[in-house]
Amino acid sequence: MAIIGDSQTICLVERFVELWKDDSDYIEAYTSGSTGVPKMVKLSKSDMELSARATCEFFGVESGSLVFLPLAVDYIAGKMMVVRAEVSGSDIMVEPPSNQPLKTCPSAPIRLAAVVPSQVDGLLASKWVGLIENLIVGGAPLSEADEKKLIDSGINAYATYGMTETCSHVAIRRLGDRYYRALPTVRFSIDERGCLVIHSEVMSFGRLVTNDVVSLLDSKNFEWHGRYDNVINSGGIKVLPENIERKLTDLLRDRTFYITSRPSEKWGDEVVLVVEGDAPVVGLEEYASKFLLKAERPKAVINVGSVSRTSTGKLLRILP
Repeated sequence: MAIIGDSQTICLVERFVELWKDDSDYIEAYTSGSTGVPKMVKLSKSDMELSARATCEFFGVESGSLVFLPLAVDYIAGKMMVVRAEVSGSDIMVEPPSNQPLKTCPSAPIRLAAVVPSQVDGLLASKWVGLIENLIVGGAPLSEADEKKLIDSGINAYATYGMTETCSHVAIRRLGDRYYRALPTVRFSIDERGCLVIHSEVMSFGRLVTNDVVSLLDSKNFEWHGRYDNVINSGGIKVLPENIERKLTDLLRDRTFYITSRPSEKWGDEVVLVVEGDAPVVGLEEYASKFLLKAERPKAVINVGSVSRTSTGKLLRILP
């Protein structure tokens, strides 16, 4: 494996490779902190290798391939791209994390690149984006607007589903499709809340209960709806912010926004729309009456200078 890029980032990757090759059976990693304070977890190296080999097999990453990493190696997505290069014998091109990835011309076509949603616009603006053969986007849900941009670009792009505890993704969804498809090492069920349960007979976690509300097509395919943690109980009706956001995409195209809630004497909790920038949301009431359920309609619109995100690009649904 050759590491290509600026010297500082190469040093960070080489430090991780030393840890990967030492006598320890595990790697320490930190969760993203999307639902609380980031925590340190110990990941089995055998689990990481199983996950890496499954991804490499799917995307045809092999000796002589080039993969591209514009993500921090501190988090699982960055670590796993390095592991994929290591186990496949491919070369890896690295850049410091930024919202303008692929600043330099790669030495060959890129077999696999990994980004987070906040990097999509910058990546598509790169003059070398056409050299990417396969792209995975993870760390946070993709907006419908970003998904459409990637589909229109012609890149063979996939959204990923996973977490630190599962050594990155356990399922992928080709953009434009509804369902996430399991990697060969896992299968799925749902619990009494309608949340996804991940099962594996070969990875050490065995069975992992998530807080992601899904619909199962079968034990290998599911449709993601949103986070159980984010459910808003408005007037006794439970609504998912992520579903409301998907419905508002056409109205708020090219704007950053999210749905949250605030206490209400009438409704218990009421839906609030938070929008980045000072411009008013024109036509919201009429649009909402056509496309949103009554309990889903925002009772207030709050404009903010900029939205808050985690280090992996996930929106923090803070009530300003």
